[in-house]
Amino acid sequence: MKTPKPKACRVCSRMFEPRSTTQLVCSVQCAILRNRGKETKAKRERKKADLERLKTLSDHHKETQSIFNRWVRLRDHGLPCISCGRNTGAQRHAGHFKPVGGFPELRYNPDNVHSQCAHCNDWLSGNLALYRARLLEKIGPERLQTLEGPQEPRQYRVEELKAIQSEYKAKIRELKRNNTNDVV
Repeated sequence: MKTPKPKACRVCSRMFEPRSTTQLVCSVQCAILRNRGKETKAKRERKKADLERLKTLSDHHKETQSIFNRWVRLRDHGLPCISCGRNTGAQRHAGHFKPVGGFPELRYNPDNVHSQCAHCNDWLSGNLALYRARLLEKIGPERLQTLEGPQEPRQYRVEELKAIQSEYKAKIRELKRNNTNDVV
């Protein structure tokens, strides 16, 4: 069997005598350095696509709700709580006037969701009597009537949820661009 010719290491460029014709580096340290950045963009994209394929409808809803809630908090940044009217600087939630469990078709409706202090949302179950009064002032009687009126039942598909995500991500970018020094 013929011994391979000496060649230059692909990492450190030192000459070495390989053990086989396929050996590209001179030492274990050079092999580690070479393989450290080896995960290619294509491999990362493939991995991302695989993870995306494994998501359930529930996972897509959670992701969409998170993006939508972030947009609501940014849209209402600096405004008082929709229910109690206080602006204490406490943690803010995206509080739904009509709850998601009973009205899933209104889940991503901007008229149905407003900035609410954690106390009203968590401890007072949305403080709905005051929420309704302030909502009437904010959006007007016609839009409130639309919210309170009968709704078409709706089940979201993954494609619709992805479209909602991209729409609200763009709105978040726009809000951040317009309020760079105010928004956290």
